[in-house]
Amino acid sequence: AEAKPPKEESPKGISPVKAKKTPSPADAERRKLRPGSGGEKPPEEPPFTYQLKAVPLKFVKEMKDIVLKEAESVGSSAIFEVLISPSTAITSWMKDGSNIRESPKHKFIADGKDRKLHIIDVQLSDAGEYTCVLRLGNKEKTSTAKLIVEGIP
Repeated sequence: AEAKPPKEESPKGISPVKAKKTPSPADAERRKLRPGSGGEKPPEEPPFTYQLKAVPLKFVKEMKDIVLKEAESVGSSAIFEVLISPSTAITSWMKDGSNIRESPKHKFIADGKDRKLHIIDVQLSDAGEYTCVLRLGNKEKTSTAKLIVEGIP
């Protein structure tokens, strides 16, 4: 009656008999699962609920005023720095209410939650009020600081 070879002789310990088979529609019916449905989802939970628990938009560290003396500052650079949360927020920079574009004069540095405005080769004309505008969805926050370049008497 034992005509079958023993199962141990399968190559490299892979037993074709023990391989999991895909449940047939009949098996699935017994378990009350529709093929590919992934089970019933709780109806009261809309998809992507976790996105609504958004991290509040904020400046972890606000900008600080920078005071430079004209004699020392000309040719040097000033860096305004903020720490934001969350890191996905979009930042833009303004000087005296006007948008600043990135240029050889102004470099924007974004590294994780760290945002910097690097003003290269500071001149007397760079003095003014600088604002970092933080946007996420329809929310907006601002942090403002002054660059003060003190003239030589």
